[in-house]
Amino acid sequence: MDTLLSKILIPIALGAVALVLLMGLVNMMRGGPANRSQRLMRLRVLLQFVAICITMFALWVMGR
Repeated sequence: MDTLLSKILIPIALGAVALVLLMGLVNMMRGGPANRSQRLMRLRVLLQFVAICITMFALWVMGR
């Protein structure tokens, strides 16, 4: 279980956060719609919350 969390789920969660962050930066640099930037920012915050929860759960599992 801890291998699945630490080797698969955490990198996927962090990659998703990084991808959405880069998409938001590209949208801002190209002068894209502000509405899209706002949606991407909200999605990034949600994904960061999920990544933190997965990380904390992995630490808890590995500590047991």
